[in-house]
Order: sequence, then C-alpha cells, then structure tokens
Amino acid sequence: MAVTAGMVKELRERTGAGMMDCKNVLTETDGNIEKAIELLREKGLAKAAKKAGRVASQGLVQPVFAEDGTKAAIIEVNSETDFVAKNEEFVSFVNDLATMVLAHDIADVDALLATPFQNEGTVSDALNAKIAKIGENMSIRRFVKCSDPGVVYVGYTHGNGKIGVVVGFETEASKEDVFSMGRDVAMQVASMSPRFIDESGVDPAYIESERNILIQQALNEGKPQEIVEKMVAGRLKKELKETCLIEQKFVKNGDVSVCQYIEETANTLGKPIKVVEMIRFEVGEGIEKKEENFAEEVAKQMNN
Repeated sequence: MAVTAGMVKELRERTGAGMMDCKNVLTETDGNIEKAIELLREKGLAKAAKKAGRVASQGLVQPVFAEDGTKAAIIEVNSETDFVAKNEEFVSFVNDLATMVLAHDIADVDALLATPFQNEGTVSDALNAKIAKIGENMSIRRFVKCSDPGVVYVGYTHGNGKIGVVVGFETEASKEDVFSMGRDVAMQVASMSPRFIDESGVDPAYIESERNILIQQALNEGKPQEIVEKMVAGRLKKELKETCLIEQKFVKNGDVSVCQYIEETANTLGKPIKVVEMIRFEVGEGIEKKEENFAEEVAKQMNN
C-alpha cells in the first residue's frame, strides 16, 4: 500500500514521533497504522513520543557565520526547562545543527530532521535519542540561512542564547571593517526589537491598521474630526521611527539614530553600507508556556 501524507499526519498526531520516522515505519508495515505504532515503540521512539505533548518553551538560539561573513545561519531548538538549555550536550547539539544549516541548503525543519547526522542516523534519530536520554521533550522549531551576494553578515547573542540576531549589510567593505559597527547594530536589534529595517519595508496592511487605531484613539479623546488626520500622521510617523531599525535612537548614543551611526562608519571606510536583512529569534516567543515555580521545576528534574 502506498504511504500517503494523510497517513503520516495521523501517525504523527497519535504518537508525536517525527515525520520521517512515521513515514519509514508506515513503509515497513505496508501502511498499517496500528503495526506502525508498535514498530515505533519497538524502535525506542515511544519514550520520546510520550514527551512530545509537553510544552517545550525554553531552549537555545544559535547564530553561526562563515569566516568571511558572506553566509550566516540561525536556529532555535526548544527544551522544556532552562536546565536542559544549559546542558553541554544540548548546547553542542544545537551548535552542530546550526553548522549543518550553514553548510547545506536545507529547505525546512522536516528536511533538516531527515538529514544524516554524524553516526547517529538522521537528525530526527539523534533528537529522539537525546529526548530519551535527557528525559524531556525537545524540538527543532525554526531556522534561517542567509547568503545573498554582496552582503556581509554580523550577529549578536544575548543572555546565553535566549536571543540571537543576524544583520546583513550590503557593502563592499570586509567583515573585519564592519564587524564592530555590525555587532552594535545587532545589539540594537536584540534590545529594541524593531519590526522593520526602514519605512520602505513596512507592510502597508500594518500601516493601515495602525492608522485606523490611531484615528479611533484621537476621536475617543474628543479631538475634532478636521484635525484628526494631521494628528494621526504625526503619531504614525513617530511610531514608525520607534519600530524601524534605522530610525531608532542608537542605544549606545541617544544623540544619533542607528542610520547616522552606520553612516559614520561608511564615511570612515569610504564605502556605502546599507542594512538589507535583519533576523531576531527569541527563545519561546509565541509559545504558550506553562506556569511553574522554581521548586516544581527542580522536583521535575529529580523525578526524570
């Protein structure tokens, strides 16, 4: 029997096992779901599957860079607790994955999971082995690879991997020339969390949504209709300055904007520099976390 995407989806939902693991056992069992479940258990994936439903909202963000700065990659791998995120084996595993993403053209997380990993089978196999060994759920959440021609990539990691940033600068200057400035800009992205590089990159739908909100706020304040438009234009301009990277005040010197700071370096080098890419990953952002106190977290580690 041919294995369909629907069968793989059902098996993943029922067991929590990885996509390629599900596909492989379905092939071995000729599409028999129940036998496939048994085979997953026999292969030692059941222990990992039992943990798959637990929230993995801690973890590590790891950016890596080519030596000359022409390529960069950043990955987020999640764990249930901060204890595991600091585990040397986990840290090494995440770094190995980031290096794989940098070295190869891997389409998405499922493709990464199916990629051979050292002498441990696939990445999925290695991940499940670590879940079984360490005793809590882990997941590869997302990654990005950057390699545009003419772009130099610099980054910054904050809080032992809680936040990772990659910034791409279009320039003829070398990585060494722009590294100090680039790191400062990456720190700006980490601390101020801009949504856009500049106004040209702002989604028109976002501008329209914010404009409507600001109009309603002004009307609710009792402002006359005839002056609301002018007020909103000014407020929107101010908001865009706060949410666009190069318009923000530079955190290390509030007297200049990020744009002005970059221009200072460009003028010194005699080579134009333009920010063209910006990636900011923060561990667990958007993942619903379970509230647990420290004592409960320790107790859970003791019981695993």
